[in-house]
Amino acid sequence: MEQAEVLRNKILGETLIKNLTKRGFGAYYCATKAEALGKALELIPETDVVAWGGSVSIKEIGLLDAVKKRNPVIDREKAADLAEKTELMRKSLTCDTFLMSSNAVSKDGQLVNIDGNGNRVAAMIFGPKQVIMIVGMNKVAGTLEGALDRVRHVAAPINAARFAGLDTPCAKLGTCADCAKPESICSQIVISRTCRVPNRIKIILVGEALGF
Repeated sequence: MEQAEVLRNKILGETLIKNLTKRGFGAYYCATKAEALGKALELIPETDVVAWGGSVSIKEIGLLDAVKKRNPVIDREKAADLAEKTELMRKSLTCDTFLMSSNAVSKDGQLVNIDGNGNRVAAMIFGPKQVIMIVGMNKVAGTLEGALDRVRHVAAPINAARFAGLDTPCAKLGTCADCAKPESICSQIVISRTCRVPNRIKIILVGEALGF
């Protein structure tokens, strides 16, 4: 990464931390993936039951592997069938620490997230004692409108492409078509303006590109 980009991310990260903090979120800036992993593990007690939503970012920094080795976890991928997977997703709503990323963050400190089933945004809003988000600086948008645009026209189509055979316009066209299909991955679009319980949602900004 160019030194100028490193400096820009640091400066923008400092601005975001101030704005997120004003809105009640816990906020931290880490320049590298390794630093972000260390900070996340520092925030998660070893006795916490940990669950997570679908997130490339938590895998990219090594956090998913780390908590699987260190903490009791709720791992829906180990379910034998859809019924068991759904039950594990429900149990995740009452875990101690829930891990995820955010699809976008506006410069003024608002979070924007999309979801199909809604389990990820449901856990973010209420249930787990704390939520830890790993967010690469590539997900920062200048405005709330820009964050919404990123969610619908960047994050959603790429996520749709991850699921083979998904019959949605974004999976076929590479951009949102505002569909109302049952399998839509953006059935829920959630804007988190503030953190109602101060510091419950903790955001670790990473000065590298993570996820999409």
